Amino acid sequence: MYSLEDLLHLMSRLRDPQFGCPWDIKQTYATIVPHTLEEAYEVADAIERGDFDHLQGELGDLLFQVVYYSQLAREEGRFEFAGVIDGITRKLIRRHPHVFPTGDLYAPLDVPRLSEEQVKQRWEEIKAEERAEKSAAPEQLSLLDDVPAALPALSRSAKLQKRAGQVGFDWPDALPVLDKVREELDEVLEAMADNDSVAIADEVGDLLFSVVNLARHLKVDPETALRGANSKFERRFRFIEQALRDTHRPIEDCTLEELDALWGEAKRQEKNLPSCG
Repeated sequence: MYSLEDLLHLMSRLRDPQFGCPWDIKQTYATIVPHTLEEAYEVADAIERGDFDHLQGELGDLLFQVVYYSQLAREEGRFEFAGVIDGITRKLIRRHPHVFPTGDLYAPLDVPRLSEEQVKQRWEEIKAEERAEKSAAPEQLSLLDDVPAALPALSRSAKLQKRAGQVGFDWPDALPVLDKVREELDEVLEAMADNDSVAIADEVGDLLFSVVNLARHLKVDPETALRGANSKFERRFRFIEQALRDTHRPIEDCTLEELDALWGEAKRQEKNLPSCG
């Protein structure tokens, strides 16, 4: 069985200036990023579908992305893969003082057990300390500094709101957030009445941001919820397509009412399938 060292050797060979793969040789950090995002989503997709037969392969593809960046950095004298491993291990030891109170990775497992709330509080304190250490100008430090701009918009909205909530800038519960959602929806309607495309886009953005806030207060991950809604839509639309194929009717020839009736049939059939939402 091949090892991690074999994978690192393979990556080095692929990037060999003389004997490597032409495609791999010309890649940069920036050109690899889209592949990294795609592989991460494929891991998530395999987990959501319960496709554990293929999860190992998807995790391998994702790991290869880390190996790729590390090889690029090694060639530039920045860092190596061993440094990546060392860095994440040190960070996790530091962030888990309730598991590694002495900072020793191999210390005996005889430490007192903390509550989930105590663990969460200490985790946030340590992350705040790390943000302060990273800041070049501490006086300009923001709670929002390390929320990645490249995150999916829904996930980034939730993280921004969560960070602000840590210092009390948050609604106390879900009900006032629901009022805010209604308010933002009214503002979308006003922009539509004015036929102002710029204002419509702005207000729709505010509406989505408020819906993310509502999801957060209801303990729902908005990205996961929307992926679930996407899957539900896809499943029901495929039902419509198949039903029309069975009757040899082109979907383009159907009225909206006919399509909506088939949609309703898809929903009724799903009620008899416990695994469907």
